Amino acid sequence: MELIERADVWLFRLLNLRLVHPAADDLMVFLTQSNLSVHIFFLVALFVFIRDGKSAILLILLALLSLGLSDFVTSSVLKPLVQRIRPCFALEHVRLLVHQPRSYSFASSHAANSAAVVSMIWIFFHRGVMVEKLFTGIMILYALLISLSRAYVGVHYPGDLLAGMVIGVWAASLVYLFYSWILKNVLQPRLIRYAAQE
Repeated sequence: MELIERADVWLFRLLNLRLVHPAADDLMVFLTQSNLSVHIFFLVALFVFIRDGKSAILLILLALLSLGLSDFVTSSVLKPLVQRIRPCFALEHVRLLVHQPRSYSFASSHAANSAAVVSMIWIFFHRGVMVEKLFTGIMILYALLISLSRAYVGVHYPGDLLAGMVIGVWAASLVYLFYSWILKNVLQPRLIRYAAQE
């Protein structure tokens, strides 16, 4: 366990102190503060509505449910349970690029939430036409950059980010499996019975 902890700190210092550039500072702050990049979410929703029509509302609803589940697990369960101190408060010589109130580090809600939404996008679009596959790839890259930005700006260890991404993928998978079960075992049988009575 100590070896993993040391590797996590080493990777954090690599991302926060060595692999840095003034131009990247602005980009990472932009990516890490969701209030600055909210217009990107509107563009994503617009693309989903244009490409998927009627299914767009379902995709957005399932993505929001996945986001809610991943945020609950990271913020309300794991952070109070693990109580890992953020690197900007636990380590010396950290480049802290954003204001960070004292809260716990493990696991990253940003990483979990972005991974949850992107996983749902992948479920709906990965088998689509080229533009939909390209969109899915761009969104995966965007989610990875959001996660990376959290270590770059000094508020999360890489292990927090990895755990968050795993939780996000798990949350989206669970929500989609539950939706599929409801569709197959509840909604479709009722529709079949209703059609038979007509």
